[in-house]
Amino acid sequence: MCADTIAFETHHDHSQCIEQAMDEARSLCKARSLRLTPIRELVLKLVWQSHKPLGAYEILPALAEAGFNSAPPTVYRALDFLQEQGLVHRIAMLNAFIGCPHPDDAHHGCFLICRHCNTAVEADSSAAEALIREQASALGFTTEQQSIEVLGCCPNCQERA
Repeated sequence: MCADTIAFETHHDHSQCIEQAMDEARSLCKARSLRLTPIRELVLKLVWQSHKPLGAYEILPALAEAGFNSAPPTVYRALDFLQEQGLVHRIAMLNAFIGCPHPDDAHHGCFLICRHCNTAVEADSSAAEALIREQASALGFTTEQQSIEVLGCCPNCQERA
């Protein structure tokens, strides 16, 4: 998949990211005997068009332009499917979605989000997840879902400042 550090490059060609994401999605759906419908495919392409999280209402106009039903439930159903299959992650802080560069590897998300340009990168969160599970266990708490969202400033915005 698209290397995480590439997301912070200023002149990055996302067509390669989209192509890799689509190939991965088709393979996963085929292996799981699931349908990657045209609308699900389009929504996934739109999410991967940049490394900026995309909200459901930002997807609606592109669906209408492509001739699909552009009602919010249509987008949410497609996003739910993509999220269930690990192809996208929801960034709660922004109420938006971003493509997952490792959909074949079950994991929770850890996102570094630039508060200036809105670019987001998924980072390896295995050490942080282990620490959270350890702390939760020590308190007798069982974790069910984790998502780490870190707001900050990306290298490009730091350079511009």
